[in-house]
Amino acid sequence: MQKITRLFLGATLAVALLITARAADDQKVPLKTELPKPMLAGTPKPITLPNLEPELTGKRPDFMIPAGCSNLASNKTVTASDKEPVVGELTLITDGDKSAEEGSYVELAAGKQWVQIDLGQSSEIYAILVWRFHSQKRVYHDAVVQISDDPAFAKEVKTVYNTDTDNSLGLGVGKDPGVIENYQGKLIDAKGVKGRYVRLWSNGNTSNNMNHYTEVEVWGRAAK
Repeated sequence: MQKITRLFLGATLAVALLITARAADDQKVPLKTELPKPMLAGTPKPITLPNLEPELTGKRPDFMIPAGCSNLASNKTVTASDKEPVVGELTLITDGDKSAEEGSYVELAAGKQWVQIDLGQSSEIYAILVWRFHSQKRVYHDAVVQISDDPAFAKEVKTVYNTDTDNSLGLGVGKDPGVIENYQGKLIDAKGVKGRYVRLWSNGNTSNNMNHYTEVEVWGRAAK
């Protein structure tokens, strides 16, 4: 009888520990990241796009992510459709420097271009933060963010953000509003989508035809 009681108590304890672990996994905390200094320069050009997100004023509301998440993109390998950027090196995109100063951003060639981050392993992704070129108010055209476990993005591709309203990129029509660049970056809710690779597209901007990235953060945790 005592042996049965001990087995029952052991099983009960194991279940309790499992429930506690799952509760800890499900606990949500605010995403915390370091922001660069605001550094707007020059006279902004009027932006009159039909599908535009209201300009961010003040601090962005807290975005909640599971406890234990981190910036998986930190110092990870970056590749791009433009093998030789016009300005800067692709390593700048994940080096942690979000400053709007010269020397902190990468400029890719005009037209349809993408950059891709290898997270190193399949991961649960909850938020993606993107800083493109925030020393000037501008909007990047056809901004699309996709996640996949396939480095060629030929299969099992999940689109988590898409402002391409006329399918210029051939990736599908998007309904997300464009965003005016700012020092807080664009936060994209990835909803826990799983994948190893994150690919970000753009197609010029409202100031010129070039494509820029200052920093990309990918907040998540290793896939279960």
